[in-house]
Amino acid sequence: MTQTTFSVRMDTDVKRQFDSFCSRVGMNASVAINMFARAVLREKRLPFEVTTDDDPFYSAENVAELLRRKADVDAGRNLVVKSMDELEGMAHD
Repeated sequence: MTQTTFSVRMDTDVKRQFDSFCSRVGMNASVAINMFARAVLREKRLPFEVTTDDDPFYSAENVAELLRRKADVDAGRNLVVKSMDELEGMAHD
């Protein structure tokens, strides 16, 4: 199998921590990167979930508010009952 060089730029501290992790599990960074590439090709996707923390819906404050409101609903508090006619009227306002 022909081999080639793959160069990656990364933060020095991240590289140090990555090398240390790889060493603790009995491999080097090159082996880990090769494992990653093979997993991507095998699964035809990144082998982990990619998310963003900047979506305000998932902020700690919003999640806490959603949980508080769910607890209110579960306890029967703060419920407003509307008829279908009232809801349809609100949609046209």
